[in-house]
Amino acid sequence: MKNEAVSVLADVELPLAVPPPHLVRPSLPEREKAALKERIKKALREKDAVLMAHYYTDGDVQDLAEETGGCVADSLEMARFGARHPARTLVVAGVRFMGETSKILNIEKRVLMPDMQATCSLDEMCPALLFSGFCDRHPDRRVVVYANTSAEVKARADWVVTSGIALPLVQHLADQGEKILWGPDRHLGTYVQHLTGADMLIWPGFCVVHNEFRAGALETLRRLHPQAAVLVHPESPQGVVAQADVVGSTTALIEAVHTLPNPEFIVATDNGIFNKMRKLAPGKILLEAPSGGDTADCESCAHCAWMGMNTLEKLAAVLESGGGEILVDKELAGRARVPIQRMLDFAATLKKG
Repeated sequence: MKNEAVSVLADVELPLAVPPPHLVRPSLPEREKAALKERIKKALREKDAVLMAHYYTDGDVQDLAEETGGCVADSLEMARFGARHPARTLVVAGVRFMGETSKILNIEKRVLMPDMQATCSLDEMCPALLFSGFCDRHPDRRVVVYANTSAEVKARADWVVTSGIALPLVQHLADQGEKILWGPDRHLGTYVQHLTGADMLIWPGFCVVHNEFRAGALETLRRLHPQAAVLVHPESPQGVVAQADVVGSTTALIEAVHTLPNPEFIVATDNGIFNKMRKLAPGKILLEAPSGGDTADCESCAHCAWMGMNTLEKLAAVLESGGGEILVDKELAGRARVPIQRMLDFAATLKKG
């Protein structure tokens, strides 16, 4: 590991990000579910709309996206898919920053979300005014922000990154002698710093799901399943990342289940991803990495409660009512698009190289 430079955790007081209670609802009878899905399909056709669902959403929502010619992907690929698709309306099943990113990259299209209250703890822990003021106090640093941020925070950044491109991009900046102000995920930032040796000042936010994974309990589970490969998203704490056979983005973890020969996998990320993994590798055994959720009042239980707010019922309602529209000021969208485009251009050079 290239960890010569020291990372410093920013000394700022963050707002609390308290997820809602997990949605508990009875399963719909298959006949009712089929009728509801037909309503949604009909509305998608009538509204010239396409459904894009994140890997962490409910399996029924993901399945419907694929059945109707939409996509199931990470936040950036959802937005890029929306740009390529001819539909005039994009329905984003995910959390608010994903809807905003889709709008930023598709400003001429209408963007709807099933629940406007579905947010992200990383976004909530990085309010634009607080973050911008902090950036202003460190003008010597390049501002690199994770995609899990608001349009306002993206507009303040020099670069936007996904977990998949964070390492090569930060390495590129470090090789040029740049000092970095990173936000908002402390665990991903620490992981990147350890591998690149970059001089990084790190915003101390975290994902309430990944932050709950426990290193000690993971060691115990590994002993019980010695043939299992450990797959970890880098938003997880260092002690969990250190035990991984594969550390990577949602897309990388899905690919690992599909390609690695192991019969079992311990997965340290939101368990919504299991839906896609089981489709690609139906014979593999998937185990949730242990989290702090041992009691009824657990904060995450390996699933984002905000992601859980995306339901078939809400999809039908938003399509039929026309509500739930994401609006981003054009001037703000233009500024936020600049660091996103820098990342896309950098990714294109990596592919060529």
